[in-house]
Amino acid sequence: MPEIKGKLGIEEFYSVIFKNDPIKIDKKVKQTVIKSFDFLQEFSKNKVIYGVNTGFGPMAQYKIKDSERIQLQYNLIRSHASGSGNPIAPQYVKAAMLARLNTLSLGNSGVHVSVIELMTSLINKDITPLIYEHGGVGASGDLVQLAHLALVLIGEGEVFYKGKRRPTEEVYKEEGLSPISVELREGLALINGTSVMTGIGIVNTVYTRRLLEWMIACSSAINEIVEAYDDHLSKELNQTKKHKGQREIARSMRSHLKDSTLTRKREHHLYTNNDDVSVFEEKVQEYYSIRCVPQILGPILDTLNGVEKILIEEVNSANDNPIVDVEKKHVYHGGNFHGDYVSLEMDKLKIVVAKMSMLAERQLNYLMNSKLNDILPPFVNLGKLGLNFGMQGVQFTATSTTAENQMLSNPMYVHSIPNNNDNQDVVSMGTNAALITKKVIENAFEVMAIELITITQAIEYLGVQDKVSSKTKAVYDRIRKIVPPFKEDLIMYPYVNQVKEFIINNEN
Repeated sequence: MPEIKGKLGIEEFYSVIFKNDPIKIDKKVKQTVIKSFDFLQEFSKNKVIYGVNTGFGPMAQYKIKDSERIQLQYNLIRSHASGSGNPIAPQYVKAAMLARLNTLSLGNSGVHVSVIELMTSLINKDITPLIYEHGGVGASGDLVQLAHLALVLIGEGEVFYKGKRRPTEEVYKEEGLSPISVELREGLALINGTSVMTGIGIVNTVYTRRLLEWMIACSSAINEIVEAYDDHLSKELNQTKKHKGQREIARSMRSHLKDSTLTRKREHHLYTNNDDVSVFEEKVQEYYSIRCVPQILGPILDTLNGVEKILIEEVNSANDNPIVDVEKKHVYHGGNFHGDYVSLEMDKLKIVVAKMSMLAERQLNYLMNSKLNDILPPFVNLGKLGLNFGMQGVQFTATSTTAENQMLSNPMYVHSIPNNNDNQDVVSMGTNAALITKKVIENAFEVMAIELITITQAIEYLGVQDKVSSKTKAVYDRIRKIVPPFKEDLIMYPYVNQVKEFIINNEN
């Protein structure tokens, strides 16, 4: 059972978000949160503390009476619960909740302990707030999206529970839950932060790593199908480049292909007995989408690892304002809620995922085009040419989806628009970046599903099921359980969607 101690890693997120494991809060964390709250309550007497006894944003110049301080927090939550568009999927909201719970557990926020207690209960009971996609500019954090989370914590708004969208109050009664105790700055501390963009971002990294593993499998299999020379994957060649990602991709592909009988040694074919040949019928080198996979996927892996590192740093950081320092008995005002770190990393991630979908589409095209590969019928058509169409129709979907990814990969990071009476004059658009990245990843799984079906059909046509590597054969068998071998034309969309769903939800 993962324990909230103020430090979470990808493993804990995976455990809670993907395996639905329950969490518990370390006793020391509760003590830290209580000390932080007690200190801020005492410290804020006779002092001006932003968001405790002042208005918010440009309204911070207005002092709030002591008798109205609690109402101030409720007003903030209700007024900012103003999102629109589509609801964010519960899986991503749960990740955002875990991220927010962790940062509030650091003791730098001065919240009442009931906040972390109720958030823990909601996560463990799989009760996720209704949060909309549109609304966050990612500078004072995810103000609008986190306000929807805060709304649920005060017992209002709506939640998703057991697959249904329901009023929060109704679910609380059913589960015996009570709203948080709003005492000091619970509203501001809950909505001032980067937890939605970070939570979505962490889920994005998990899916990207899964996507990359399937891409390695596809790239390895196509090397076998075309009986490529294997020296482009050799340790000797790839060690001459210093990049860790390239070396790891090449190592992984060598591992995938270690028992293949189809890939060839260059020294067996081109390094001897060619004196009387003037034109080689077979390619001396493969196309880049086959030969340069380590160089293409390497930077993707390195980028993914870097993105993951930054997001984990963010989730273990205090990212609201002001920051409470119990040890130094001081409160610091600043901008830790700003989402530029996450926004930039999400832009990096969607760029490399878009490139991965482009690689998949080019490999797919190579298999489809008989004039390029010289070994397969057009569109890997196992039926009667002219009468049947094979994978011809579904290629359009892959091409269209890849084009959408290319367009979506343009950065959000540089699209700051001043707002909030110019108080927020430079913003991150981090949540938009994270959500667009989510879409790019989903699209890439779609392209890869089509490539996997095509690879399986190609292996079928060539009759090399017993010659491919054991890992490629395992992939072949898994896809064949979903898509039967076909010569006659099939309605393809159910198969594409089923394979997409399978690879999204399963590791290779």
